[in-house]
Amino acid sequence: MQKNKINISEIFYSIQGEGFLAGVPSVFIRIVGCPLRCKFCDTYYAAKSESGKKMTITQIVKHVKKYPAKHIVITGGEPMICPNLAQVCNALKKYHITIETAGINSISGLKCDLMSISPKLSNAYLKSSDKNLYLKIDELKKLIDNYNYQLKFVIDKTNDIKELNKVLSQLKNVDRTKVMLMSQAKNLSEYIRKGRLTAELCKKYNFVFSPRLHIMLWGNKRGS
Repeated sequence: MQKNKINISEIFYSIQGEGFLAGVPSVFIRIVGCPLRCKFCDTYYAAKSESGKKMTITQIVKHVKKYPAKHIVITGGEPMICPNLAQVCNALKKYHITIETAGINSISGLKCDLMSISPKLSNAYLKSSDKNLYLKIDELKKLIDNYNYQLKFVIDKTNDIKELNKVLSQLKNVDRTKVMLMSQAKNLSEYIRKGRLTAELCKKYNFVFSPRLHIMLWGNKRGS
């Protein structure tokens, strides 16, 4: 198992910025590699599979143990395309594990306490024909059926809500109390402006507002 090294972009200690666990001190493990190229991606440096540093699972665990956190966030890139993800989760099973994913691939039986799913709306697509790559309803259904989850949708403009509701209607079995809206923003001023729009949509459609504490506190700074 230790011979199967994993490309890691970074491991750092911070607070969870988004979702129902926002504010919780967590160790972030960013796995390299993602087939998507979202317009608003803030981690392009982790998208290319050849980037990052090769680490064994033992090295990853040793690094994590440096910090006092009880929560782990496995993110990317897109961690659900990592062939050794199950081994990483098993090695860290004493922690609360959140996996951040776009929901484009499902893996059964992971040691995962919270599957944090961010389905991509067309506001992320580089071109309209990208939909079949960015949004995979069948994979989303599998994740929702098999894990404790939260759904986080990025809002860039008011009309995004129509597309969001269409996705939810296709999923059918979603617990709407687990659906969160969060604003597309790369700096504080943009976050405040779009946050007000997002808050109004939350009030109108009865969704939960997700903060983005890392944007509020550090902007778009890497590893914070």
